[in-house]
Amino acid sequence: MADNSQTIYQVPQIAVVGLGYVGLPLAVALAQHYPVIGYDVNIERVKELKAGDDRTDEISRDTLLGSSLALTSDTAELRPVDVFIVAVPTPVDEQKKPDLEALRSASKMVGGALGAGNIVVFESTVYPGVTEGVCGRILEAESGLRSGQDFFLGYSPERINPGDKEHTVDRITKIVAGQTPMVTEQLEAIYGSINSGNIFRATDIRTAEAAKVIENAQRDINIAFVNEIAVIFERLGLCTHDVLDAAGTKWNFLNFKPGLVGGHCIGVDPYYLAHVAESAGLEPEIVLAGRRINDGLSAVITARIDELCKKEDRILVLGITFKENVPDIRNSKVVDLVRQLQASGREIDVFDPLADPLETEREYGIIPVDQPKGLYDCAITAVAHNIFQPQMLYGLLSAGGMVADIKGIWRHEIWPNGIRYWSF
Repeated sequence: MADNSQTIYQVPQIAVVGLGYVGLPLAVALAQHYPVIGYDVNIERVKELKAGDDRTDEISRDTLLGSSLALTSDTAELRPVDVFIVAVPTPVDEQKKPDLEALRSASKMVGGALGAGNIVVFESTVYPGVTEGVCGRILEAESGLRSGQDFFLGYSPERINPGDKEHTVDRITKIVAGQTPMVTEQLEAIYGSINSGNIFRATDIRTAEAAKVIENAQRDINIAFVNEIAVIFERLGLCTHDVLDAAGTKWNFLNFKPGLVGGHCIGVDPYYLAHVAESAGLEPEIVLAGRRINDGLSAVITARIDELCKKEDRILVLGITFKENVPDIRNSKVVDLVRQLQASGREIDVFDPLADPLETEREYGIIPVDQPKGLYDCAITAVAHNIFQPQMLYGLLSAGGMVADIKGIWRHEIWPNGIRYWSF
């Protein structure tokens, strides 16, 4: 035993709360070294995982079925746990304000299972102060225990990039921060077991929270700059991608590309940073300017389509997920584009074999087509899935039809039958 009755667990029993893009890969990796329980409030999700089916496509069937990971949606099975790791979504609401509902709910659930000496680690993206000031208080209220004395807090921000098979949880640097030096030491041992000790110790929990929230805000601002110059160069008759290729030959030029910016991280995290800045009486000008530019790109594209196409034209939109080669539709900005195009009265078909059609209809009221049918006057490459190839459009576009290639993936293609081509 250490100061404040804190225990260093040699072989801790771990529970990962939330089995989405973040929690599942982490739970599977940890289960190679520790007894791990994976908990999710979604009973159907747990059933699917037990059958070896991961709808996020992050973990293969063989890996799931071969893992020692225990899966449950029963909170009673969390009683013997020593270390809780919470990895639930932290989106924004309709007013672009932090929505901590899932985090509060998970904290209440963990608080009901908390025991003396336990450690609770949060991986969800938050603004500085949430782990201790929000989650810690909920845990105290639910458990009757005192934070920092009877149980202990930690923070280790997630860095999962959906669909990225290179920067997996076992190959990246993990930041850890604990409420005490011993907690930090425990977290370093736990996370270090899965990534060969590639750990960075943050000064404290609030520093780790701040580091996470600026990672994606920085990317958002850089992409906003490229999106703004894309609009400028397109009006000047320049190909933005050609300009970027030339500029990219400089050793320190940052390689960002124009496009719609959605998802559960880049399109959300800047609002968490803006919220805490405003709470401190500051106006985050650059952060919010980047969001305005990126959120407004769909309107820019719609206006350009209006200029280049007729109001009665039939349009095919390729892709509805928030990024290429993943089934994730969360906070997809393609949805904004589709709705704006539909507002003009045009017939719009959305085709995306990677997206779950039922989920897409439930979340956005958009029903993707099983296969494109008939002739279209315009095809918009909204998402650069590898499965999308230019040849698939040859028989789908009418004579004189147009390819609106938002990502510029086909700018070197020679199009037949008088097909027009537009990109930034």
